[in-house]
Amino acid sequence: MAVPIQPPSPPASGTTSPKQQHAQPWITTPLKESAALSKAAGCRIFLKLENLQPSGSFKSRGIGHYILRRLAALPPSTRPHIFSSSGGNAGLAAVHASTALGLPATVCVPLSTKPLMISKLHAAGALDVVAHGAAWAEADAHLREVIIKEHEAKGGVAIYTPPFDHPDIWTGNSTVVKEVAAQMQESGDGAPDVLICSVGGGGLLNGVMEGLDSLDLSSSVDVLAVETAGAESLAASMSAGSLISLPKITSQATSLGAVRVASKAFEYATREGSRVRSFVLPDAEAAMGCWRLADDERLMVELACGVNVALCYDGRLEKALGRKVRPEEKVVVVLCGGSNVTAEMLHQWREEFGWIEKGMPETGGKVPSEVVKPVV
Repeated sequence: MAVPIQPPSPPASGTTSPKQQHAQPWITTPLKESAALSKAAGCRIFLKLENLQPSGSFKSRGIGHYILRRLAALPPSTRPHIFSSSGGNAGLAAVHASTALGLPATVCVPLSTKPLMISKLHAAGALDVVAHGAAWAEADAHLREVIIKEHEAKGGVAIYTPPFDHPDIWTGNSTVVKEVAAQMQESGDGAPDVLICSVGGGGLLNGVMEGLDSLDLSSSVDVLAVETAGAESLAASMSAGSLISLPKITSQATSLGAVRVASKAFEYATREGSRVRSFVLPDAEAAMGCWRLADDERLMVELACGVNVALCYDGRLEKALGRKVRPEEKVVVVLCGGSNVTAEMLHQWREEFGWIEKGMPETGGKVPSEVVKPVV
């Protein structure tokens, strides 16, 4: 049974302005060189601040681009309704994009979705949030087979937004790489040597690789695709030499909770000449990345993003790359963001996982993490 979750107050209504019709629902984010993280890593660390996107994560790019492409195919006077089945960052991105474009949005989430995220969906302007099913697949099926069909039966026009597995989403995500390249050229730093991104379903990795390909940088930039243990669908597939599904997600980094990575991500990671390396860290180290980023840069991110930051500390970057880093080397960390974090959660993670920092060797030799190379 679907459970409608009412917002604290009804959203404002109004007509769509020409500005809203042509609004780009993502922004150009800063690229910041971090002195603290550079010192910790032994090279130049640049943070691409995707946590500053309107939705709080990089998903504003891909989801926003996907919606714009769907709108471009409709008659100008059409006012469609946006539908999403993500109770996480993709859902928030869909709602923020809809609000920017002056369109209504409905989100169907699993019953397990945290009240924090439901509250954020309402605050972002969702017209309706419905809880259904124990997992995302059930919520998604209910959205497609019941909610959207009911809307269309009444004469409405629907746009369904997938969370990550669509070429238009990847193309939107590719803009992050194009921005990084332009920003580094403008500052006189040239191209990056290494790019770090986290992997859930693979939408960000696909965008990163599409962007690198378009700039002819794929053969010169190392890409570290980072996952948490218990959500390592890409690493498992690379180890097996074929695309496989995890039996379940056990990581606390629920934003990375795709049991099967997009086939395109596996293709990018294993193609001939690929410079993608998969690296897996436990939740404890992802949490450490979150609280040390808060200490060093006064930025709050969720576990799915903290796992990227963790590579900058205690020798993990060299372990992930399988070589020493050079002081002049330029490493870009896509600070993908995420809304599943509060100051209280940061405190709880530090209480639970604080032991991870005690006695940690600078060489990273005893770091409980894993690097995965493609099976040839």
